[in-house]
Amino acid sequence: MARMNRTCAAWVIELLQVRPGDKVIEVGFGPGVGIQLLTSSASAGYVAGVDPSKEMVAQATTRNKKAIENGRVDLRHASVASMPFADNSFDKALAINSMQVWPDAMAGLWEMRRVIKPGGEVALGFTPNSGQPNTGLAETLAAAGFAKAHVVESDKNFCALAIKP
Repeated sequence: MARMNRTCAAWVIELLQVRPGDKVIEVGFGPGVGIQLLTSSASAGYVAGVDPSKEMVAQATTRNKKAIENGRVDLRHASVASMPFADNSFDKALAINSMQVWPDAMAGLWEMRRVIKPGGEVALGFTPNSGQPNTGLAETLAAAGFAKAHVVESDKNFCALAIKP
């Protein structure tokens, strides 16, 4: 999973234009490779994440131990449908190969919208083997209250991007 998602995560972080001072949350961070990349991009910022798997939280915690000890990363065992963060906490949010396995994608998107600041951005990245169809994502983001929703494709991956109005 770490190798498979690294390239997609790096591309999505680039699309989101994560800056040094950004506060970013990753939903479904898996083994924590994206968290590592985010910590580099948001070098003076704050990175948080939620994952429903205790095993993935443990792996990601080990992988990001120093950043967690320094207070720059906060990883939690939680569902996308009920994230333990305040409203309007983050500049940006992302999920890599995760939305297709959420129990309720719309509830997860509404929750992501809740924790993003107005004007903040969301990105949903997928690899070809994710099982997520590359159609209807912009419409789904719009239905969850996001604006300027669109899909970007690379030679291998695709990403739905939108803004919280």
